[in-house]
Amino acid sequence: MSQEEKRRLRVSAGELAYLELGDADAPAVVFLHGFPTSSYLWRHVAPLLAPWMRVIVLDLLGAGDSDKPSSASIGLEAQAGYVRELLGGLGIGSFAVVGHGFGGGIAQRLALDGGVRAMVLVDSAAFDAWPGPPTREAQSQAPESGDALAAAMIRTALELGISHHERLGDEAVAEYRRPFAGEEGSAACFRFLKALDGVGLAGIEPELARLEIPTLVLWGEEDPFHPAELAERLGDVLPMASVALLPGCSHFLPEEAPETIGPLIFEYLRSRYLGAPHTHAGGPVVVELGMRPPEEEGM
Repeated sequence: MSQEEKRRLRVSAGELAYLELGDADAPAVVFLHGFPTSSYLWRHVAPLLAPWMRVIVLDLLGAGDSDKPSSASIGLEAQAGYVRELLGGLGIGSFAVVGHGFGGGIAQRLALDGGVRAMVLVDSAAFDAWPGPPTREAQSQAPESGDALAAAMIRTALELGISHHERLGDEAVAEYRRPFAGEEGSAACFRFLKALDGVGLAGIEPELARLEIPTLVLWGEEDPFHPAELAERLGDVLPMASVALLPGCSHFLPEEAPETIGPLIFEYLRSRYLGAPHTHAGGPVVVELGMRPPEEEGM
């Protein structure tokens, strides 16, 4: 999945950069990243779905190779609107969505607004429990710009969010750093950090409870940004949710465990979104999925 193959499409606040894989006539799936990452996060996962689906992997406004306007809103609800504009420009009204972190929060807003047929949430922002303490601490110390400070913050966030540090190569760190390099890039980095303001997901439990779409919730048990308890809470609220917790893993599962979550996402969407017969294509599934059993009376 080469970053040089990105296309661009203008939405109301600027141009979004995106990659498109697979058959344009196939059912669509959209991949959304969080902070401080980009579409590069999904390089090991998104290609697995391309033989079956039309795969759209985008850079959110203010991140990656998308425009980084200094005045446009880049909060969660605004980002959901920009994603919807991009999909409309591509003629996509019905789709599955896969979101990580902040991108998982955007996925929930998209689902509530309609058109989403299946959803995968990976260590997602949720409810009123975001941003977490590490992010709030970074926000409290964030300057307006500063290249060295942005570089240090990005590396620290990646290292904090990956339990197996050997899985994070220098090439990946450099690619996440690249869009936020220099004076303008670092200013965009800190603007995005400050946009993680907790707005857009608080109090939506009743709406989520009416959201009858298949949802896979994947979580690293050692996530310091979004505690694993949130996965259980999402599983309780979403009526068609399956929850999988990955022991020994942290926040950035697409970096730390792509060989595990890739086949899980592929098989889940292939069966629950496309309705294809269940197989174990791509290797054994090593995490057991299932609905949480209902609590019996008196328990």
